[in-house]
Formats: sequence, structure tokens, C-alpha cells
Amino acid sequence: MEGTQLKRTSLFDTHTSLGARMVEFGGWEMPVLYSGIAQEHHAVRQAAGLFDISHMGEFLFDGPDALKFLNQLLTNDLAKLEPGQGQYTLLCQDNGGVIDDLYAYRLGDTRHLLIVNASRLEIDWMWIKAQRNSRHKSLQLEMSDRSGGLAAMALQGPKAAEIIAGVFPAATELRKNQIAELEFSGATAWVSRTGYTGEDGFELVVPNGRAAALWEQLMSLGQALGLLPAGLGARDTLRTEAGYSLYGHELTSDTTPIEAALGWAVALDKPGFTGREMLAAQKQDGVSRRCIAFKMTGKSAPPREQYKIFSADGTDREIGEVTSGTQSPSLGCGIGLGYVESDHAKSGIGIEIEIRNRRFPAQVVKRPIFQKPG
Repeated sequence: MEGTQLKRTSLFDTHTSLGARMVEFGGWEMPVLYSGIAQEHHAVRQAAGLFDISHMGEFLFDGPDALKFLNQLLTNDLAKLEPGQGQYTLLCQDNGGVIDDLYAYRLGDTRHLLIVNASRLEIDWMWIKAQRNSRHKSLQLEMSDRSGGLAAMALQGPKAAEIIAGVFPAATELRKNQIAELEFSGATAWVSRTGYTGEDGFELVVPNGRAAALWEQLMSLGQALGLLPAGLGARDTLRTEAGYSLYGHELTSDTTPIEAALGWAVALDKPGFTGREMLAAQKQDGVSRRCIAFKMTGKSAPPREQYKIFSADGTDREIGEVTSGTQSPSLGCGIGLGYVESDHAKSGIGIEIEIRNRRFPAQVVKRPIFQKPG
């Protein structure tokens, strides 16, 4: 982003003091690694890792019609949430193309919180505002973009609950996808039991001025348990092992949730919402391509984004493209996600990935790609 000033989170000085390698991500200067991607990855799988996710956005909606408004924009059904619950959902265009994937939480009877992706923050906010002004002017609700004043971090891994108990004892009572408004250092903290790694964990949102103190406290509580600071590199290998989509890779304005294998987050049984007609038609008629997870079955360099996928049935046909690829630290082999023609999307089907002008065998697998034994 030459000539553009990168934004920095309120934990920037913390990262540089830890020797983090900083990179550009979604317009932000973010840590890609501290001690090393594999080391941070294994810490999350075996103990815990702490990630700065302050670059993500927080939108607050309140009022008697907030639920009605959001339910007409988002694919999942917010009406199914009790106060204190959240769900994964998507924001789509009229043609079903994905604007963003996000988390929606019901904080109270009329209050709702959306956590959105960093690279989509301004686009999401402009889209939501435009919908409000053009289609939903008569509805009673207040909406505010709180992103600028808030920091966020994700504490992920099997030891996460043990660590968080030292700061937020009540957080350990949360079940998956639940959220609580708790107190930290005289300020409100939103603490949810969610994450992007395939492990148990928590996401914590606090005012910018409280972030460094919360980070230090969690690190000092977790040190003896194996907690490490973790960067974007480990976040990517962990989410790929879990089979989670990343906007700009598996999800774009040219892909729909049905093609992306996210039909479970589309509530076609609720009243109309933006994109519903296209998504209902795709659900009924099928789609020509689908997002798959795959694992390399032989020795090869790791698969990478935009590598071509070929059929392994002797027809030698190009059938798709890799959207995310990496070397799995947990499995010790190449793994990835990609789009293929629908008749090649079934688990167990053999495919070939073209890596540096040679083709290597791989197999379509169920998600998550990495499953812990037991």
C-alpha cells in the first residue's frame, strides 16, 4: 500500500516490544509472527495463543426494530438468538454474492453487535447505511460504528478457559457462541466464546486504552501454561486446518454462501432477506461449483492460492482453483481450500494440484481438515 498510511492498533507498541514481524493486512500494520508460525500454531493446538484482532470492526444496533432490520440484511436468523447468544452469518448482495461474513450477537432485548472483517469494514458500513436509508427508513433503531474506539483480542487453545478465569471468572461459564458484558479495569468488556482456530477460546473487546493492560495480564497468567503471542501467520494455518473461509479467498462478491458450502448459515425458512431469491434457487437447483477442503496425499511443496486443480480421473481436465493453501503444521502435509466443479466436490474424490508446473495427488476431505484424536 505505497503512499498510504497504514493504521495501527492500540497494541502496536506491545507487538514491537515483543519483536514481532509486522506486515500490511487490510490496511493495517499487523504482526505476522513473533517466535515463528509453527511454534505459535502448536501453542494454540496444545496450550494457548493470544492474537490481536483489533483491526476487526464492531457495529452496534439498538432499538425496537434493530432485529427486524438486521434480519432483512443477514442470511442467518437472528430471531433464534436469546440475549447473550451469537451466530455466524453473512451479508449478501441482491444476487447472493457475499459482501462479508461476520458474527452477530444479541446483547439484550433490542441491542445487537456485529463483528466484521477488517478489510470489509468501510464497505459493510456503507452498505448497511445505504440499506437503512433506501429501504428501511421507517424502522426505529440507532446504529453506530464503534470500531475506532475499541480493541479486540482472541485467546485460543485448550488452556484458554484456565487462563481467562484469572481475569474474567464468569467467562468460563459461557458456552460456545455465547457473549457476556463484563467489567475490566472500570470499563465494559464484551467477552464471547468464539474463535477462528478450531480450538476452544474467547474473543475479548475492550476500549483502546485498556487493551495493553488486558494483553499483559493474560500473558502473565498464561506464561506458565504455555501461552504464546500469535500472529496472522498462525491464524491462517489454524483456520485453514479448521476449514474456515477467509473473505477475499473463499468468499468474494462473486461467490454465494451456497457455493461456499455455507448453506447451514442461510435461513431460507425466515421472511425475506437480501439475496434470498438467488440462494433459494441455488439450494433447489444446485450449483456448478463448490468450495472443498483437500489434503495432499504425497510428498509435495505446499499448495498456494490460485494454483490450478485438475481431475484425477484420467480426463486431464482443469476443474477448479485453490483459494487457500498451506503446509499444515499439525498434519505435516500440504492442505487447502478451493473451488471445483460440483461433481468433484464429494469427500474421498481424488484430485491433482498443479504446483510449479507439475501435478501432485490430493484428496477431497471433510472439514475440519485437522481433527484432534479423541
